[in-house]
Amino acid sequence: MSMAKKKDSNALAQNRKASFDYAIEDTIEAGMVLTGTEIKSVRQSKINIADAYVRFDGGEATLHNCHISPFEQGNRFNHEPLRVRKLLLHKKQINQLIGAQGRDGYTIIPLKVYLKNGFAKCLLGIGRGKKKYDKRDDLKKKDAKRDVDRALRDRQKY
Repeated sequence: MSMAKKKDSNALAQNRKASFDYAIEDTIEAGMVLTGTEIKSVRQSKINIADAYVRFDGGEATLHNCHISPFEQGNRFNHEPLRVRKLLLHKKQINQLIGAQGRDGYTIIPLKVYLKNGFAKCLLGIGRGKKKYDKRDDLKKKDAKRDVDRALRDRQKY
């Protein structure tokens, strides 16, 4: 049995560090506007959202710093890996996100990218940045849970 992190079954990319750095309070699903070679790379899971964030420009939500690797068979039609990508949201959702981002200490970050009915979707999280002591508490809880699980597993062997 491998000790690697279990990946969400339908997620093509996941931001695992987000739950460590931020206290996620709410999530919203957004569509992504992608070019032909981008969607082909996304379907091959060649996308990285670890450093990505959401910005609002003129009433539109855009995804910045999201790296989608160039498609191998894309030749001259290939895309720019770090280009700014538009997110598809309803006006009401955009206003909700702008209001959340306006509050002190809150930010909007992508949590995962997945396919739904053939379309690329991005799950956005409204999160408040954690302080160092909050992260330490999370690590302590994680260690305690690991110890309990290990003790239960050892007990079942006998």
